Amino acid sequence: MAKVRFTAGRIDDFRCEAGKSQSFLWDAVSPGLGLRATASGAKSYIFQAKLGQQAIRITIGDPRTWSIADAQAEARRLKVIVDGGQDPRKLKADELAANEAAAAADHAKQTRESVTLGDIWPDYIADRMATRTGGWSDHHVRGHQKMMQAGGLPQKRGSKLTQPGPLHSLAGLRLVDLTAERIEQWAKEEAKLRPASARHAWRLLKACMNWCSEHKTYSTIITSNPTKSARTRESLGKPQVRNDVLQREMLAPWFSAVRQISNPVISAYLQCLLLVGPRREELAQLRWADVDFQWRSMKLADKIEDFRMVPLTPYVAHLLAQLPRRNEWVFSSTASADGHIAEPRYAHNEALAVAGLPHLTLHGLRRSFATLSGWLETPAGIAAQIQGHAPQGVREQNYIRRPLDLLRMWHEKIEAWMLEQAGITFVPAQAGLRIVETA
Repeated sequence: MAKVRFTAGRIDDFRCEAGKSQSFLWDAVSPGLGLRATASGAKSYIFQAKLGQQAIRITIGDPRTWSIADAQAEARRLKVIVDGGQDPRKLKADELAANEAAAAADHAKQTRESVTLGDIWPDYIADRMATRTGGWSDHHVRGHQKMMQAGGLPQKRGSKLTQPGPLHSLAGLRLVDLTAERIEQWAKEEAKLRPASARHAWRLLKACMNWCSEHKTYSTIITSNPTKSARTRESLGKPQVRNDVLQREMLAPWFSAVRQISNPVISAYLQCLLLVGPRREELAQLRWADVDFQWRSMKLADKIEDFRMVPLTPYVAHLLAQLPRRNEWVFSSTASADGHIAEPRYAHNEALAVAGLPHLTLHGLRRSFATLSGWLETPAGIAAQIQGHAPQGVREQNYIRRPLDLLRMWHEKIEAWMLEQAGITFVPAQAGLRIVETA
């Protein structure tokens, strides 16, 4: 293999031999240094040597960026490594790996020292929406966002400003500083102001910390869940059992006041909450496509399953048929950003005041359905299935499969009894009947 002293002229003039894919020119000064030229016209300095019984070849670089002297110096450096019995390629790979590890460690250190709870909260919400089957509902997402809100914005009604969310005071805290002691302090402060909201925020924070402990980045910071503290639980206390419910004798004044609400959508929505017993968001997000007037059924989003089918009882069907079809939502709203009813509490509270009834939450209407159905000795599993409660007991979970017709039989009895107690005379139209004139 002939060797020549590399000069600028020889480097410029060297070309790949005709008919070959590549040709080589070897330096007489630095052992192993060569110039490779390809058929396409590309050139590069290379180093070639024997490591044991194996020939190795390493690209040094382009002659346009590497001077001859620098290429010769690099060849001599590589020759020393090879003569020492080491593979320069492995050393370079190890160096790159070490640099990447150092960079990752530095990034992890910076993350550990800077990332806050407020930084990861949106990531947590986005990840849960993407990975959870069916995704979080809009209501659930808004609930998480509300926990971190800064407050200070005008409320939708009235002149007051929104309050900071229960977790907002922790938003600027670094994850590394989110200790059990700090959360215990937060729990004591929040429990004095809003214990119920604080308990709910604590449960959401606990789920977020579980997520962090399994996250590829945040698991190096949150190694154990700091929210799982007996002192935190004691500071927040136990939730009080709510007893707001409509009694049988309250049905007449309640229906009278609710039916007088000027907004027909809100009026129908509140009546359906009582007569069907769903969760408020399940009914608010009912679409026209999910209502089947022919087969008398409704498809409701479900907290446990993806959805559940419930009967469309006669009076409820009558209420829905009177509503305007402004968009895809049954209980539509021109003021709501989502296009469906968002806040019917104000109208409901006004109706309660008109009727002279005690305070009753929207969830209290759901509780009322379960309570009032007992007057007809409705089987507990029937009412629970209509309302979307999880089956209780081995028999309910594994053996009972109630068809919609069976639910409808009991549900229509419940509706008719409530209307009777409310003093409402309602005669459902009989499907399939028509007037026939005879001669």
